[in-house]
Amino acid sequence: MDRNAKLREIALTACIALAPLQGANAQALENTGTSSVIVSQPGATSALPDTSQTGQAETTALTPDENRQSATGNVAELQQMIHGSDLSELRTTYNGTYGASLMFYGKEMTYYVALFQQKNFWRVIKTQDVTRAEFIYKDFVRQTVQLSDVEIRRTQLEAQKAFTQRLVALSQDRASRLQADLEIARQQQSIVASQQEQKRAEATELAQQKAAAQDQLRVAQRQVRDLQRQLDSGLPLH
Repeated sequence: MDRNAKLREIALTACIALAPLQGANAQALENTGTSSVIVSQPGATSALPDTSQTGQAETTALTPDENRQSATGNVAELQQMIHGSDLSELRTTYNGTYGASLMFYGKEMTYYVALFQQKNFWRVIKTQDVTRAEFIYKDFVRQTVQLSDVEIRRTQLEAQKAFTQRLVALSQDRASRLQADLEIARQQQSIVASQQEQKRAEATELAQQKAAAQDQLRVAQRQVRDLQRQLDSGLPLH
C-alpha cells in the first residue's frame, strides 16, 4: 500500500470515529435554539431570590441551557471582568433597585446580559449571538419592571405617608397657634370689657360730680349777685 492510500485510510477511520460526536453536538445545538451560547466553567455565584412563592417575575426568554448558566460561574466571571477596561457597557436599564445590563467583551466577541439588584449581579447569561443577547436583555428589563412594582409602590406610599404626616404636623401647629391667638383674644376681650365697665362707672361718677359742681356754681353765682346788689345798694345809679 502506497503512502497516499495509507493517509486516505487514516482519514476515513477518523471521520467514522468523529461522526457520533458531531451528531450529538448538532442535536444539542438544535435543542437550545442557538449555536452561540457559551456556558462558563463552574464557579461561585450569587444566591438567587426564591421567586416560586413570592409571585415575582420569572424569565420566559431563556432556554434550559441558558437557565443553567446562572449556576455555572457566569456571575463570578463577570464580577472579575467588570472592573477591567476590556468590557464595554452597551445598555443599562434601572427600575427601582433592580437593573439589567448588556455588556460586550470585544476580545472574544462575547455578550454578557446581567440582571442585578442594588448593583449585585443576580443572573448573568453569556452568548456570542447579538440578536439573542438583545432578546434576553429586553426580557431582563421586563423582569425589572415587574420586580420593582411593589418596591416603587412602597416608596410612593412611604412618601405619601410622610407627606400626610407633615401636613398633619403643620395643621396641628397651625391649630395650636390659632388656639393661642384665640386665648389671647379672649383674655384681651375680658380686659377690655372690664376696662369699659370701669370707665362707664367713672363716667357716671364724673357726670354726677359735674352736676354737683354746676349746682355749686349756680349757688355761688347767686351769692355773688346778691352780695353785689347789697354792696351796690344806696349808691347813686349815675
